[in-house]
Amino acid sequence: MTALDVDPTDTLVLAEAFGVTVQGEGPSAGRRCSFIRLGGCNLSCGFCDTPETWDARRFDLRQTLTRTPVAEIVTRALDGDPPMVVITGGEPLLHQHQDGWRALLGSLILAGAEIEVETNGTQTPTDHTARWVTRFNVSPKLAHAGDPAAKRIVPSALYALHDNRKACFKFVCRDLADVQEVQAFTAAHALDPGRVWIMPEGTDAATITRRLGELADPAIAAGFNLSTRLHVLCWGDEKGR
Repeated sequence: MTALDVDPTDTLVLAEAFGVTVQGEGPSAGRRCSFIRLGGCNLSCGFCDTPETWDARRFDLRQTLTRTPVAEIVTRALDGDPPMVVITGGEPLLHQHQDGWRALLGSLILAGAEIEVETNGTQTPTDHTARWVTRFNVSPKLAHAGDPAAKRIVPSALYALHDNRKACFKFVCRDLADVQEVQAFTAAHALDPGRVWIMPEGTDAATITRRLGELADPAIAAGFNLSTRLHVLCWGDEKGR
């Protein structure tokens, strides 16, 4: 199945598709890629930098989201021949039971692209998602995100992702207390510290740099990896980068 062979009725709710750029976070930081950002989320994090994908209280989602043919999404994502496509949101795994999701993954694989999925760790991948995705960048939310623990922590989904062996776990942190919360979280859910990345919260270079310096030593001492937000250092909070 190529993008041209996708059923024209196969669609997904799209916020944006952009690139070529680079992955800014986690173990693939710096790699050339494009992004597909889907709409909808089951959480409401206070620090979310893409609330226009889900927050109907602040945004007219009829304007920020568009039901788009998968063939068009694939064409836009593959423009410039990126070796990797990152599917993000919102929470993209909310879409995985749709025909459009299968068509999207199948088309990207046929084109030879690696697929990364950014997920909040509350959704268990289906068999076809687990098989076709190259890497899951799982970002469980800490208490400062604002949602109650029962909503933001789904142990069965975390275990399924961890057992899949394609997942890394990326935690957004502000300070030492957050790193300590990550230590308690990983111990409680038996997550391998070697597959954990600590990333500073922030949408400007000064905040990212300051927090990275504060988080580095405690993260390394805890056995975790460290991630910056490379796209913010390059382009600030500019959309589509």
